[in-house]
Amino acid sequence: QLQASGGGFVQTGGSLKLSCAASGRSLSTYAVGWFRQAPGKERDFVAAISRSGTNTHSADSVKGRFSIHRDNAKDTVSLQMYSLRPDDTAVYYCAARAPGFVEYVYSTPRDYSSWGQGTQVTVSS
Repeated sequence: QLQASGGGFVQTGGSLKLSCAASGRSLSTYAVGWFRQAPGKERDFVAAISRSGTNTHSADSVKGRFSIHRDNAKDTVSLQMYSLRPDDTAVYYCAARAPGFVEYVYSTPRDYSSWGQGTQVTVSS
């Protein structure tokens, strides 16, 4: 089971750090992705990291502002978000899957088999 945390309410230009943790199994055995869903919209890809942590991939809309990292000591995957904008407002979900290869990153929702409950991020203008 995945647990996403760290959401909150910030003003435009602010920062937040989301964290994804797993219970029952180590996240280090999974490729992990972050997605977000705004009201009335589809779930969109944000960023992903390979099982090894070597490879990452981010959506164009967040490149240069968001970064994804593994913290093996804490067994978490974080999404560091800077320069937040109102259109970043959404529920953010972390997802995990057993990778085909340790260097693969996956960027579509159907690639993932396990999902967290989501954490709300609200950015005011």
